[in-house]
Amino acid sequence: MAIVQTQTTSFKAQLYQGIHDLTTDVIKIALYTANANLNEDTTVYSTTNEVANTGTYAAGGSQLTPITVSTSGYTAYVSFPNVSWTGAITARCALIYNVTQGNKSVAVLDFGSDKTSTTTFTVTMPVNGPTTSLI
Repeated sequence: MAIVQTQTTSFKAQLYQGIHDLTTDVIKIALYTANANLNEDTTVYSTTNEVANTGTYAAGGSQLTPITVSTSGYTAYVSFPNVSWTGAITARCALIYNVTQGNKSVAVLDFGSDKTSTTTFTVTMPVNGPTTSLI
């Protein structure tokens, strides 16, 4: 299976079509196992190879809020908050997706290897800035 960290191709096209509003739409993040096939071709959220329900993690993941869109010079960027779940969780990657727009994909996060927590699993987003943000 292929896991590739990327903004999905469909998301990039849909931005130009005015489909996504990251500041008002419901945006979620879901965790996946190493068996997931998430990459630039991922178009929508799926439960296939999603991390099993455990602790506070439930299918579909958690909402990312607040999300802000900022600019610096010629660059626009998005700030996503960190998100955590309690319980024993092992995940290899995550999918950010837009619930409001039919669960359309936004971005795939590749953790590089399985990450395991026995108490609290946290996805720490990069520093918010024009050269460090996810998108």
